[in-house]
Amino acid sequence: MTDRLTLRIDAMANGGDGIARRDGKAVFVPGAIPGDVAEIEIVQTKKRFERGRLVEITEASPNRVEPPCRFFGACGGCSWQHADYGAQLEWKAATVSGQLRHLGGIDEVDVRPIIAPGEPYHYRNRIDLHTDRGRPALVRGGSNELVPIDMCLLADESLVELFGRLGDLRGVDRLSLRTGVNTGETVVILDGELPLSSDEWGVPFGGDDIVFHEIVANHVFQVTGTAFFQNNTAGAEALVELVGEAATVEAGDRVLDAYAGGGLFTATVAGAADEVVAIEADPLALEDLLANTDVEVIEADVALGLTELPADWDVVIVDPPRIGLGPDVTGLLAELRPGVIASVSCDTASFARDASALIGAGYVLEWVQPVDMFPQTPHIETVARFTLGR
Repeated sequence: MTDRLTLRIDAMANGGDGIARRDGKAVFVPGAIPGDVAEIEIVQTKKRFERGRLVEITEASPNRVEPPCRFFGACGGCSWQHADYGAQLEWKAATVSGQLRHLGGIDEVDVRPIIAPGEPYHYRNRIDLHTDRGRPALVRGGSNELVPIDMCLLADESLVELFGRLGDLRGVDRLSLRTGVNTGETVVILDGELPLSSDEWGVPFGGDDIVFHEIVANHVFQVTGTAFFQNNTAGAEALVELVGEAATVEAGDRVLDAYAGGGLFTATVAGAADEVVAIEADPLALEDLLANTDVEVIEADVALGLTELPADWDVVIVDPPRIGLGPDVTGLLAELRPGVIASVSCDTASFARDASALIGAGYVLEWVQPVDMFPQTPHIETVARFTLGR
């Protein structure tokens, strides 16, 4: 017999599911938000938690709003358009403190009020798409099903306008639309055969060798193909300012930028240093890093690169992928003993674990700044400052 019940959602989980409770267990419910009273079908039961499917909202949360996008709930591109933006910010701020406490065992730390650079819609300078019968598509959440779309409210206005010119994409497997918000340069990167309509797009197109530019903190950055660059330009400006505050680079300093990517922090925050070394392994990012900076570059995985360096650094900047630094890199950083570690993270769970490891190695977590780089989604960026304890 199907287990259905009515529960009140009282919290938001890291990852964006609503949380209800029954019999001492947390019940995770996608699509529900705090304040909802909902009929829920239990679809998975574990020793410590359950997962539920939202059947019907019987009493709507005061923070529930009408999603403005007709594809919301189908395409999988975002998951919080049904929630008031102010409430989204509150949930994200609470998530950062909660993850530090529960996963990192860190209670006494200055978690600053969350900041929201830019606008809650049309902030993405990049959108990656599949194709379905010649039409651009995204993947439905929790499945492999493709959902054709003809617009996206998270994409920059120039990319939304480009949607209308794409035409028949049969022969294309995947494509990325990218734009330099501050340069006006827009490109299409294709995987597959060039469609006949491509000559009508009015923008450069091609494979991963195509190049465009973006301006952040008054610095012009080359971005190649599908190489990583921050997807929110206003957010990138905020990160540069915050990492600069965390790093406090001064003339005469020696700065190491691990996970340097295309050089966003190497070219800006590290600029005042006497010596700068950058570590990057991705071939596309390396092309951009070498074009955007004039520093010593170690072409290697970060863990390997750190083993090649002496323990004489004033500042280390880290901006790892979603999996975080991990025990190997945190251990190597602790051996290098830099005076300051300026940390950027896109996953609060991995950041909490990394922060706990660094604190255990003798570092002090002075402050954490949550940044809402990805409105309408549960993703949270953080910038933090660690200093070596005495």
